[in-house]
Amino acid sequence: MFEHTHPYPPFNLEHATKLIVGTLPPPRFTTGDLLPEDVDFCYGSKNGMLWPILDQIFDLNLVYENTAHAIEQRSHFLKSRNIGVCDIVAAAQREKVDASDLGMQEVELRNLVGFLKEFPQIHTLIFTGGASKNGPEYFFRKQLKENNLKLEVVSSIVPRIHQFQIEKRFVKTVSLTAPSGAANRAIGSMKSYKEQRLKDPQFSTFDFRIQQYRPFF
Repeated sequence: MFEHTHPYPPFNLEHATKLIVGTLPPPRFTTGDLLPEDVDFCYGSKNGMLWPILDQIFDLNLVYENTAHAIEQRSHFLKSRNIGVCDIVAAAQREKVDASDLGMQEVELRNLVGFLKEFPQIHTLIFTGGASKNGPEYFFRKQLKENNLKLEVVSSIVPRIHQFQIEKRFVKTVSLTAPSGAANRAIGSMKSYKEQRLKDPQFSTFDFRIQQYRPFF
């Protein structure tokens, strides 16, 4: 079994008003076998789309390379907009060494509810995926249940929005379509995507994500 541990601690929680919440980066980030186009930072995989999406929305002129400069660019952006990162999975066991959420076993979670109590300025959680098994929202719902807290539906239209009350304040959650190639098939089946493709055949799944992510960052 491969012990897949998260290589990065939670980032910028003390100043964040929004938290990006995922699961685990690819195993090579745990072993340190990064590729030249990877960035040794949260969501730094060369195959991931989160940073290209944010780059496009905010015109960040990011570099995609394994350098200190690339890390600083991303760190500066998050801090400048009071955004933190707190992936909910601390560690998991894997039979197959890959990045599949479904492949995670014996999952150890970070205490995200505890962090929300410790840092009361956080008002929004941005999940990089929906409520499917072993996704970030799936695990967070389990934590809420253990703490006798409950998500209430605000909007059932994708991206789905919920809220819950914790220590006399409301926290909003947004379930974005995952910034990975694996989610392209799901996007392709969405009515809103199909309608926009009919109007503009050049409209891509990447364009769809930019459109979806923009209001929440």
